[in-house]
Amino acid sequence: MAEAFQFELVSPERLLVSQKVEWAVIPGVEGEMTVLVNHAPVMTIVKPGVVTLKPEGGAEERYVVFGGFADILPLGCTLLAESATSVKEIDRADLARRIQDAREDVADASDDLSRTKAEQLLAQLTTLEGAILPA
Repeated sequence: MAEAFQFELVSPERLLVSQKVEWAVIPGVEGEMTVLVNHAPVMTIVKPGVVTLKPEGGAEERYVVFGGFADILPLGCTLLAESATSVKEIDRADLARRIQDAREDVADASDDLSRTKAEQLLAQLTTLEGAILPA
């Protein structure tokens, strides 16, 4: 069994995870990062995506995050997410509705800034859909 470190996932609403994990995969803006015990200290921006954890002695867990920051130290990692939820709690119908709403927002955008923001949200939602739903 791999050596474990403390991992915390915090959203504005609640503390989702506070446990020892063997590893964590974080969607950093420069690519996915695998964090292990004794990782070099780093702070990184987290992009929308899926965080995968391997709890000490347990099965993998997955959480959806919509941006934030991760503070990685040799004996711990804290991810402060703008928004986060367990993949198990994702309502597929709600996700499909949000994607449809985002498509309508892109079509209805009245200026370039609004269109760009709507396109970014649509891209994030469709990426999320592909990451959490089976093919």
